[in-house]
Amino acid sequence: MKRISYSSLAFAAVLALGLVASSLAVAQTGITCPGYTPNPNSAIVTMRVFNDCPGSTAAFTNNYPASIQISDEYDCPGGANLHVWSFSEDGISPAVFENCSHYKYSCVFTGSGVGVSEGGLRLSPWWSLDVDGRFTARINGNGEIACFGGRLPFYSFTGAYGVTYTPGMPIWMEITYIPHDLTEAAPAQIVYKIFHMGQTYVSPYLNFDMGTEAEGKGIWGELTPARVGGYCQISGGGAGAVTSFTNNWGNIHYEGPGATDATHPTWGQLKTLYR
Repeated sequence: MKRISYSSLAFAAVLALGLVASSLAVAQTGITCPGYTPNPNSAIVTMRVFNDCPGSTAAFTNNYPASIQISDEYDCPGGANLHVWSFSEDGISPAVFENCSHYKYSCVFTGSGVGVSEGGLRLSPWWSLDVDGRFTARINGNGEIACFGGRLPFYSFTGAYGVTYTPGMPIWMEITYIPHDLTEAAPAQIVYKIFHMGQTYVSPYLNFDMGTEAEGKGIWGELTPARVGGYCQISGGGAGAVTSFTNNWGNIHYEGPGATDATHPTWGQLKTLYR
C-alpha cells in the first residue's frame, strides 16, 4: 500500500467544521446528536486493572500533559498486569465520552523493556471501560502496530505497510473520532495515524458498525459511555522469568470543542526525535 501524506491544513478544515457543529449542540443523552464532547484538563492513572502478579514492582508518574510514565517488573509465570490512564475533567474521575462526541488525541509513546509487552492509546467501550479498544505498539515479540477490540474498527499498520515498532524508539500515535450522523448512511468514523522511524502512516477513514440498539447505548459509533486515554500490559513468561517495562506517553495532545489544548507537535518537531 502506498504511504499517505498528511495534510494538516485540509484535516484542520474538516475537523473545524465538525467541532463547530458539536460546540453549538445542547448536551443530551449522547446516544444521538447533538451531544457533549468532554473538555479534559487532566488525566488519572489506574494501576493494576489486571493484577495477576500483585507482588510486582509497579510505579507511575503523572505530569499530564507533558508526560505520563508507568513501569512494572513482573516476576510471575503466566497471567498479566494491566495499567491504564484516562482523560479527566476534574482530576478525580475519568471523563465520559459519548457516541456523539467529536475529538482527536495523540501522544509520543516510547516503550522499552525485557520480554514481550505492549502499550499505546485506548478508546474503551461502556462494557469494558479500562480494558478493550486498543491502539497498540507491541514491545519486542513481532512488534505489530495495530488497532482492535471493543468498538474499534480493526486496522493493522503492520499488515498494511509492513511497519513494526522498534522498542525504545518514540512513536507518535493519533486517533480522530468523527460522529457524523450516527446512521447507516453516515456512521461514525475513526482515523489512526502514526509517525515512526521518520515515516508517516495513515489509515483510511474507517466506519463503525451498527452495534445493538436494544442496549440503549446508541448505534453506529463508539457508544455511550466510553473512556479515552492510554494503556500498557505486561505478561509473565516461564517459571523464574522476569519481564519488565518502562512506558512513557509524552506530549499528550487533546483537541475538542473548548478543549484545554496541549502543544501539538509539528511534523518537523516529530522528525527531530530520530536525529
